[in-house]
Amino acid sequence: MAIRTIIHIDLNAFFVSVEQVLNPELKGKPVVVGGKPGRRGVVATAPYEARAFGLHSAMPIVTAARLCPEAIFIEGNFARYREFSQKFMAILNDFSPFIEPMGIDEAYMDVTGFESLHGSIRQMAVAMKQRIRNELVICASVGIASCKVVAKVASDLSKPDGLIEVPPGEERNFLAPLPVDKLPGVGKQSMKMMKSLCIHTIGDLAIVSALTLKSRFGSAGETMLNFANGIDDSKVLPPGESKSISRETTFGEDTRDRPFLKATLWRQSEKVGADLREKGKQARCVTLKLRYADFTTITRSRTVQENVGTDHAIFETGTELLEQALTVEKQAVRLIGIGVSNLVEPSQQATLFTPSVRKLEELNKTVDRIRNRYGFGAIKTGRTIRLKDIN
Repeated sequence: MAIRTIIHIDLNAFFVSVEQVLNPELKGKPVVVGGKPGRRGVVATAPYEARAFGLHSAMPIVTAARLCPEAIFIEGNFARYREFSQKFMAILNDFSPFIEPMGIDEAYMDVTGFESLHGSIRQMAVAMKQRIRNELVICASVGIASCKVVAKVASDLSKPDGLIEVPPGEERNFLAPLPVDKLPGVGKQSMKMMKSLCIHTIGDLAIVSALTLKSRFGSAGETMLNFANGIDDSKVLPPGESKSISRETTFGEDTRDRPFLKATLWRQSEKVGADLREKGKQARCVTLKLRYADFTTITRSRTVQENVGTDHAIFETGTELLEQALTVEKQAVRLIGIGVSNLVEPSQQATLFTPSVRKLEELNKTVDRIRNRYGFGAIKTGRTIRLKDIN
């Protein structure tokens, strides 16, 4: 039986790279995509020239402008980014039909057995990188391994424009010396807990008892332990009909601020609603997810009587579930998320007699069109003022 082989491929500084293709005069310069100085927003992409000044994605634009005054700030052309992304995915599909896109600029590929077509998987990856460079004029980083998590770590380490192959059986040795925050799923809050356990490298994490990790991180602890040992049985799943849509946010600091939590919930509801409309669906179930300061995670769901299709309806139900949860549990919140499931075809009957719902639906569609053209941050509502620089 062939050993499973997974590729993770990631386009380098994608938004900026596209801007440099469209305007070659920007090449080699500290370009920042995300917004203009003086306006609220965050860095979406910063090239390596800008990162030398300490800039990174998700940094507030005002901070980026202070650290690198000579940077060229661009609001971005998301329609063009989607065009390049579609061409990128089409190139990948020429090499393997087993592709799992992870956003607009990266993907996993199951290439088990494909070495017979290209000489070796490494040669296949090199050919793929070359086609992307020739056709898109963009560099890609590649990781090759026996599982998704190791392939992802390898591609991250190979940036920019590199290729790292981890031989079967060497996954644990490859990961061991790396800082623990190189492991997917280990964020800032997890790092605080890791330090308290004297865990500094992935190798340190790999030898901690499962009981200890579960007591500190809940069910996520077992996943962390498996990942640290190079174990990940998850499959590469080609995109198909979504059974649910969700968004979640992990905060930099735990919070009990209800208006802030509701503002975040509204922003997530807008994104979930936009995804629903893009798929031409409505939902019958809304689910709230909360993770508290002690890493306890809960979900609360409600099946609605009428199909949910507007941002407002998603938010209203989510807010009711949030109020109920916060009444029971007084801990600070580390993560909040909202999702919809049981997707169905849109129902027209209910809206025949509810003009207000029809108006909300039309308003949502208008906002969707503007955001699709100019980016999600092009329109912000009063509810999200508290989110400041979060797009």
